[in-house]
Amino acid sequence: MTNRQPSGTGCFAILDRLRRTFAHAQSILMNRPTLLEHRGQWVKGDAPTYRPLRTLAPDEADVYGSLLGGDFGPNVRLEQERVRFHLLEDALNELR
Repeated sequence: MTNRQPSGTGCFAILDRLRRTFAHAQSILMNRPTLLEHRGQWVKGDAPTYRPLRTLAPDEADVYGSLLGGDFGPNVRLEQERVRFHLLEDALNELR
């Protein structure tokens, strides 16, 4: 096993590292509905490499596990710049 994180799950590894220092950090749009709503925007990343991420919330861990397991197909990746802007605006407005 390598320490290299795949592109499709790397954002979850970054979030896990962030929360080790800032436990209160919240993600937005890192969930199954967002991923599935953008099916036409998926790209292929590197092959997943499993690494336990203990700070993920249940919905984040669910998506991470599904990506690792290939539930959506092999090596699925949704790049953040491909997420619809109006969803980002809505999520940020909900935080206010």
